[in-house]
Amino acid sequence: MPRRTATMLASTLMLIALLCAGVLIPVPYAEMSPGPTVNTLGEHGGEPVLQVSGHPTYPTDGHLNMTTVRVTSADFRMNLVEAVYGWLAHDSKIVPHDTLYPDGKTEEQSSQENAEEFSQSQESAKVAALKELDIPVRSWVIVSTVVKGSPAEGRLHAGDVIKAVDGTAVRQPSDVAKLVTKHTPGQKVVFTVVPAKEQAAAEKENRTASRTRDVTMTTATSQDSGPRRAVVGISAGTDHTFPFSIDIKLADVGGPSAGLMFALGIYDKLTPGSLTGGKFVAGTGTIDDNGKVGPIGGIEMKTVGARDKGAQYFLTPAENCAAAAKDTPSGLTLVKVRTMDDALAALKDISGGNTAALPKCTAKG
Repeated sequence: MPRRTATMLASTLMLIALLCAGVLIPVPYAEMSPGPTVNTLGEHGGEPVLQVSGHPTYPTDGHLNMTTVRVTSADFRMNLVEAVYGWLAHDSKIVPHDTLYPDGKTEEQSSQENAEEFSQSQESAKVAALKELDIPVRSWVIVSTVVKGSPAEGRLHAGDVIKAVDGTAVRQPSDVAKLVTKHTPGQKVVFTVVPAKEQAAAEKENRTASRTRDVTMTTATSQDSGPRRAVVGISAGTDHTFPFSIDIKLADVGGPSAGLMFALGIYDKLTPGSLTGGKFVAGTGTIDDNGKVGPIGGIEMKTVGARDKGAQYFLTPAENCAAAAKDTPSGLTLVKVRTMDDALAALKDISGGNTAALPKCTAKG
């Protein structure tokens, strides 16, 4: 066989071997790409995203779009060829698998966590919008989850209302951990709770639940890598009773990052006039009950998805501004927001055409 032919054959075989290796060898990465963006003022799947009954609503126009990110599933194993393709593509991002799925989370665990965060974001969005309108909302601290095998298992239940710990009234979820960690592991702690069934019956009958019970438990030692501390194995959250019905109809979405846009959509529907002035505004950000806007993941993918859909302005959590400004899609203005009040002020400027006054994101934040 001539040397040239042998060399070409060897090179071809080596290339085939490398391609096979690239396809067959998994790499510890995952891919993020722009997901759907949905107008909270419009419809999705044939029905309004925001549905309000029992309170006057007003016509709206323009867009207040929530944005999403598509990610490869926890069980997907990317190969080298897919990773390289993703690195070279402008509209996707390759990140370490553990960034999206820490502690070896399965697809089922991740989906459950995202669903819980999405549900909580909807509740906080409703509270933030109604507080902005000075509409009273009744709130209380509840048991959100109970860890299997913990001191609380079988003694406390999801939905129980936590009235006090060791006789000290509980007013917000963080109070629970503070009171429990005053103990050392092995000491007893007393929870005063309204059972979940009693609370549900009281809500249905529009009365205040009055039947409480004391639950005494022996604290255990935390299993995380931090300092040794006492725990009982629950996470505390907040539940609310609203003066009228607000439903958010949006399937196949998870995580907490749509909170800000849901809150703004609710506010717009409950107030005369248009927040956007007919403009196309998109955005992202978590929101708490007091209207504070928090950072999210995948900001670069969300700005790309928003601009591709037609957005002119993008409400950006302040802590995401620097990352978002590094590669802003052409024609999209990034507006920095820290609170719902900031977002409402920005929308007033956008609808009035006073865009020079907008607080814009820069590479420094």
